[in-house]
Amino acid sequence: MSGSILYIHGFNSSPLSTKARQLEAVMQQLGLAGQLRIPALHHHPREAIGQLEAAIAELGAPLLVGSSLGGYYATHLAERHGLKALLINPAVAPHRLFDGYLGTQRNLYTDEPWELTLDHVQALAELEGAPPTDAARYQVWLQTADETLDYRHAAVYYQACALRIEAGGDHSFQGFTKRLPALLAFAGIAREQYAALDFSVF
Repeated sequence: MSGSILYIHGFNSSPLSTKARQLEAVMQQLGLAGQLRIPALHHHPREAIGQLEAAIAELGAPLLVGSSLGGYYATHLAERHGLKALLINPAVAPHRLFDGYLGTQRNLYTDEPWELTLDHVQALAELEGAPPTDAARYQVWLQTADETLDYRHAAVYYQACALRIEAGGDHSFQGFTKRLPALLAFAGIAREQYAALDFSVF
């Protein structure tokens, strides 16, 4: 479906995250809510990928918008299916970042407890692929003051893609709503549909 979007949230996040809710509000305002999916992902990568595969099948050829760990998932799926992906402060090789994090976790939005195990880490490792090289299919948005991930890792890994690196910001990506017109354009939504929209209200 042209103009459809699959938003992929990050580690211990949910559809209640600020970016997800802002994107949802904009799509509703445009009358395009039916072209957006924001699944509440299972904490286990294999389950999450299954959910995302189902959403891709439902939407056809959506733009994958992945934040943090969602960026890692989006990269795997974009390479598998030849889809476009917009990555926001994406995680690179997240399985290498979980030393010391094994054990009980809590979802930041639902407060649901779950156990991060070596099987989770192995499942993440299985999704790792070669760096993407198609600048037409990938946009990577990074902010240098990301307190969770070192933006330089993503800048190197995605160096062959269309990179937008902003000074400052944080892991949640400050100023996301100002960038939404670029996201909608990348998704294939005609500019006249949102040209009159005041994105600062979302």
